[in-house]
Amino acid sequence: MNIDLTDTTSSQINSALVRARRASGTPAVGMVLTLVIVTDEGNHYDALKAASEASKEHPSRILVVIRRPGRSPRDRKIARLDAEVRVGGESNTGETVLLRLHGELASHAHSAVLPLLLPDAPVVVWWPEDAPENPSDDLLGQLAARRITDAQATEDPVATLALRAGTYTPGDTDLAWTRITPWRSVLAAALDQKHAPITSASVEGEAYNPSSELLALWLADRLGVPVERTVSEGPGLTAVRLETADGTICLDRADGSLAELAMPGQPDRHVALHRRDTAELIAEELRRLDPDETYAAAVKYGVQRLGAGASAAKGAAKAGAARGESAAPTAPAEAAPEGEGGDGAEAATKSGKKKAASSSARKAAST
Repeated sequence: MNIDLTDTTSSQINSALVRARRASGTPAVGMVLTLVIVTDEGNHYDALKAASEASKEHPSRILVVIRRPGRSPRDRKIARLDAEVRVGGESNTGETVLLRLHGELASHAHSAVLPLLLPDAPVVVWWPEDAPENPSDDLLGQLAARRITDAQATEDPVATLALRAGTYTPGDTDLAWTRITPWRSVLAAALDQKHAPITSASVEGEAYNPSSELLALWLADRLGVPVERTVSEGPGLTAVRLETADGTICLDRADGSLAELAMPGQPDRHVALHRRDTAELIAEELRRLDPDETYAAAVKYGVQRLGAGASAAKGAAKAGAARGESAAPTAPAEAAPEGEGGDGAEAATKSGKKKAASSSARKAAST
């Protein structure tokens, strides 16, 4: 059932939701959370489609905030709220409300959203595009237990990761981190098996791929060894290699779907590592609403080196273009451990050589 409301209020939208539930024969509210999507007209369709798919696993009230501040001074002075209420049908097991905020109201989205939140239910805010620099300081972000961003959707993903590290607040997460969950699971399982101590590692992926950067930082943080970040043709993240005295542990996904895991002294095996769509990523993030401490440790680890890598890659690309060479970006700087005083890489390398194999495995598998 769809109800269109023009120049409306939050109270009228709530009344429309009640009417729609009664008309559909489900007057009880059976939703477990409120998902707020902050987007624009150009991106709201894809975001809403992904959220609706995720609501099959997590019945929720989806509030889509579409800001339309207007272009002319006259339009910017108008304050009007239009809404579309959807219950049943495409909204699956939950409810969907599209909120179009015109004029001055676009700067006060929280005032329109607050009365529509489910009582005594957690709130999750997702910015598919154009997330604020500090999500926890945003007025909508302050309403949420979890705040989801996507560094992959930004112009400079590596610099965005550095920004996320500097503004991190418990409850923040990023879909670039969610994309590497299967990789972390396979690597942790591999390191649970008996092997020689790991001395170094390398992560291969497309240039400026934030998931590759986060995986490199996670390995450096958990294993305490130098990790090299190298550029490949993709798609996305393509390979991880862990060097040991007995040989190389390699997880290679060349085609973006099926990966091959090779370990010294064992036959090679195939692992399904397909590139997941946004609906799967959002569904995973909604399974747990407590702060992700592992993500916090990874994004904060060596963030200054990440920023330096982005600048170096840009400078190399510009220099190559000036010489008439190919402008393909160079690999970002090595994501080796880095401490407050700048000598963390050397210290971590020494400590990594002293670690026993079982200790490395337990530490990597503890995520």
